[in-house]
Amino acid sequence: MIGIVIPAHDEEASLHACLHAACQAARHPALAGEPVSIVVVLDSCSDASAAIAQRHPVTVLPLQVRNVGLARHHGAAALIAQGARWLAFTDADTLVAPDWLVAQLHLQVDAVCGTVSPDGWQGHPPQVQQRFARHYQDRDEHRHIHGANFGVSTQAYLRAGGFPPLPCHEDVGLVRALQAIDARIAWSASVRVVTSTRAHSKVRGGFGDTLRQWDVEERAHLARSPQRERVSVRTTCCACSRLT
Repeated sequence: MIGIVIPAHDEEASLHACLHAACQAARHPALAGEPVSIVVVLDSCSDASAAIAQRHPVTVLPLQVRNVGLARHHGAAALIAQGARWLAFTDADTLVAPDWLVAQLHLQVDAVCGTVSPDGWQGHPPQVQQRFARHYQDRDEHRHIHGANFGVSTQAYLRAGGFPPLPCHEDVGLVRALQAIDARIAWSASVRVVTSTRAHSKVRGGFGDTLRQWDVEERAHLARSPQRERVSVRTTCCACSRLT
């Protein structure tokens, strides 16, 4: 059996689409009928997330810890108790690809770190999108770590001690623990998800906070030297075009 863990804190705006995508991945024909169980960990929710989750074929696990590391841990524990051999993790503001699980399992490793694609750049200045394009490595052997796109065998997960109880960067903590036990990790661009670029992150220090900080830094830089920034932006666009 394969398990999917999705932590959520007040995600009524995005949860339906997230679960629809996860259920599609769970029904992929290449899984050859292997059962897939989806656990939605509702952590300190006060909105309609519970009602939305209950409209889907998932298990709802309510918590009041406001800690994504603990939320992922409890979701994983529930699936391990059901007999899951593989654990896949994503976020409630993320859409996994239809072949998401198939692509993870195809790599035949202990753990998989996939990449993310932004769902758009509305509300962000062009400089933030350009900075992402400069720094993000959407390729194999990328070395990015995303809780929104991660998979691990149950055996390796248990050997590594599971997710640490951190409110942020719990995914980094687990990957470091996996590296410490010499787990085989695939850094793959073939395992795809689309994630939100909302500026109001549900987790302090998460992707949304990073984008917001970039926004502040890029605006400040532009204010200090507008002419130089305009030249730099044009150069970056040309460089990106050459790379693509």
